[in-house]
Amino acid sequence: MVVAGASSSSSSSILGIASGFFSRALHSSKTSSGPPTAVHGIHVFHCPDVVGIVAKLSECIALRGGNIHSVDVFVPENKQVFYSRCEFVFHPARWPRDEINNDFMKLSKLFNAERSVVRVPYLDPKYKIAVLASKQDHCLFDLLHRWQEGRLPVDISCVISNHVRSPNTHVIRFLERHGIPYHHLPTTPRNKREDEILELVADTDFLVLARYMQILSGRFLESYGKDIINIHHGLLPSFKGGNPSKQAFDAGVKLIGATSHFVTEELDSG
Repeated sequence: MVVAGASSSSSSSILGIASGFFSRALHSSKTSSGPPTAVHGIHVFHCPDVVGIVAKLSECIALRGGNIHSVDVFVPENKQVFYSRCEFVFHPARWPRDEINNDFMKLSKLFNAERSVVRVPYLDPKYKIAVLASKQDHCLFDLLHRWQEGRLPVDISCVISNHVRSPNTHVIRFLERHGIPYHHLPTTPRNKREDEILELVADTDFLVLARYMQILSGRFLESYGKDIINIHHGLLPSFKGGNPSKQAFDAGVKLIGATSHFVTEELDSG
């Protein structure tokens, strides 16, 4: 996986990273004035690396009158694998939503793609997520407030924590006011409550770990089978694990910060 991003340290650095990740992934062109003339789309592609992939992606969008705004391409060294993420704009009248899927499906078959996902936030249902948190509130606070302000266009199905919070805390009052369930599942070294978590998040599209200080097992990752985003308080791929700020200080680096990344079985390596 590719690290999603990094930022210099501040009281909101971790949250800025998460917000940036979500805003890039979920950005919508919707405005209050009615249907837009141009709509924002996102295409994620993963296939064997061959000559001509980017040209065909560009042609697919251009033939429908679309315009590419940005393309990120990644080909791992010594591996014949191609990854891309393309942001584009198009006119819905000229390129209906179902035809977008059909056109990119043709590309998938042409290049034997392992993954081809198209997202049109203005037209598609919001992603449904669950947030896992532990004792520290700062990441959870920021995600909730950005969601309230409309900067995170998702539906939050629940918040799960292994630490208890009293009814008069800001988090609990906020969740109750917005009708978001809060589940307290205390953990022990022998029982991480993973089966109960899986049951609670079964109908979500992805999970967010907002300083959730538990390591999820490979069995959990396989059973859930969808993306999990972790907010790590260090600049990966350096300074993995606990206390990354001290690791950075001891290494003598001049920049510290945070990273959002996908969760894999190898700690802080997604």
